[in-house]
Amino acid sequence: GGIYILTQLCKMVILATFFPTYEVPAGKIDLHGELMKGAVELFDLVGLFLIISQQIGRGDLKILVAGVGWSMAELVSMRLLPLWVGARGIEFSWRYIQLSLEANISLAHHIVMAMLIWLYARNNIEKSVLPLIVSLLLLSSSKQTLLELVGTLFHISSLGILGLSVLLTVLVSLIATHLYVNLCIQDNSWGNPKYH
Repeated sequence: GGIYILTQLCKMVILATFFPTYEVPAGKIDLHGELMKGAVELFDLVGLFLIISQQIGRGDLKILVAGVGWSMAELVSMRLLPLWVGARGIEFSWRYIQLSLEANISLAHHIVMAMLIWLYARNNIEKSVLPLIVSLLLLSSSKQTLLELVGTLFHISSLGILGLSVLLTVLVSLIATHLYVNLCIQDNSWGNPKYH
C-alpha cells in the first residue's frame, strides 16, 4: 500500500509540475494533455515492478500479492469513501453498482499487470515474446486514458465504457495467461517451489 501511495504522489507532482492543464470546450479533447497523462501512468508499472522485485517466493505468489495489494490500495484510496457514503443513502443509484463493478475489473486488471511485469522481468523468456509483453504492458498502463478518449470521441455512456474496460481486460488477461502457462510448461516447473 505504501508503494502505491508513493507512486500516486509522484504522479501528482509530475502532472502538476510539468503538464499544465488547459480549459477545453465541452465535447472537445485535449489530445496532448491526455497523452501526457497516459505517459505518467507508466509510474504504476515502476511501482508494481518494485513490489515484485522485492518479494521473496514463487512467481505465482508474487503476482498475486502484488496485484491484490495494488488493487486493495487503489480501492481504499479511490473508491471506498464514495461507495461507503453514497451507497448508505436512502436513494438507489446505479452509480454505486458501477463503482463496485469497476473495483472488480480493477482487481483483475492489476493482477494481469503484475503477471506481465513478472514475465517481463524473467531472464529465461524468449526474446521474440518480449515485444508482445511490452505492448500489453503499455496497453494496460494506458487503459484508462484510452477508454476516456474513446468515450469522448464516440460519445459512449459510462456503462459502455465499463463494458469496453471488461473486454480489454479479458483480452489482455487471456493473452498474458497464455504466455504465463507456456513459460511454466516450457520450464517444466508447474507447481515447483523453486520456480520464482
